[in-house]
Amino acid sequence: MLRAVKIRLHPTPEQEILFWKSAGTARWAYNFYLSEKERVYHDYLSNGMSGKKDITGSEVRKYINNVLKRTTHKWLSEVGSNVMKQGVRDAEEAYQRYFKGLSGKPRFKTRRRSKISFYVNYETLQRMPGGFRSEKLGFVRTSKPLPKTRKGQKYSNPRISYDGKYWYLSVAYEAQEEAKPELSDVTIGIDLGVKDLAILSDGRVFKNINKTHEVRRLEKKLKREQRKASRRIRQNIRGYDQNRRPIWKRPLKECRNLERQNRKIRLLHKRINDIRTHYLHQTTRAIVKTKLSRIVMETLNVKGMMKNRHLSRAIASQKFYEFKRQMQYKCEALDIELVEADRFYPSSKTCSRCGHIKSDLKLKDRTYICPECGLVIDRDLNAAINLANYRV
Repeated sequence: MLRAVKIRLHPTPEQEILFWKSAGTARWAYNFYLSEKERVYHDYLSNGMSGKKDITGSEVRKYINNVLKRTTHKWLSEVGSNVMKQGVRDAEEAYQRYFKGLSGKPRFKTRRRSKISFYVNYETLQRMPGGFRSEKLGFVRTSKPLPKTRKGQKYSNPRISYDGKYWYLSVAYEAQEEAKPELSDVTIGIDLGVKDLAILSDGRVFKNINKTHEVRRLEKKLKREQRKASRRIRQNIRGYDQNRRPIWKRPLKECRNLERQNRKIRLLHKRINDIRTHYLHQTTRAIVKTKLSRIVMETLNVKGMMKNRHLSRAIASQKFYEFKRQMQYKCEALDIELVEADRFYPSSKTCSRCGHIKSDLKLKDRTYICPECGLVIDRDLNAAINLANYRV
């Protein structure tokens, strides 16, 4: 079975400069393919729908290698040759997913808003004591050794990424399949919410990590630092032109104080996100380690829930999609059946004792009172029990 691992790197200053160059090259190759695809299609429309309609990734790579790399873009030779090639492939795959309806239309990457990463040639990646060696990068130290592979096997899709503070190497490798544990015949239902992260049908409750003292302290600190950054920007405005656009005293990229302030903000965002993700790993691990045979979760319309301006921030901070993703691969590793209930299944409105559906149940009603059998139970626990009894 394929298993992925993410390892922190300890590059030298020279290697870190090369990392930034490689990430910039990958971003440029991605954007170049998107621009060429749009240009070809625009020419096709302007010529009365005659001529070439589309361009492939191989054609773009050949043009870059045979024309640009030898003339105006000689800086492409400073990084590994596969960095540019994989950047074009990533853009081509993004368009293929878009045409299949699996994702939105690919957008141009920017320095600030896009993930900083690049591809490492798997053929030249060699595991060594204390790190690894690769094309153009040389020997790079790691915080822990790379996983061992069988003789003749290579690492799959190795990439180096930057999370705002540290550099990481992500690789997938073929691992020996371990013996699966014996599972019980117990089925549980999981009801996700905003008040608490997850309520299980067996009575267990996993609290909302965003209500803890540490997360609230960091969020308050983040607000203060963001206000400081806003003041830095306002202090740099000399006035406004006739279109009410600001006239800067100096370019924002030359404001060192603003750069330092933005770095503080990025690190605070990273710290809060790491706390939330770590808590999700703890929660999902605690659920699957009980060796259940079947787990039922509700299918949430997160996109629709985000339209509620009173709850959108709380819903986003709960990271429901990440919770579902972790449950999927952890259940798959242990052969636990994970079922997603139908989106319109009335788990909250149905009485878990007699099956009566209370159609007038409102969001503010936190206790479920059945008018038929008189059952009084917590609303979320009632929904979790109904999910445990759900059958397709």
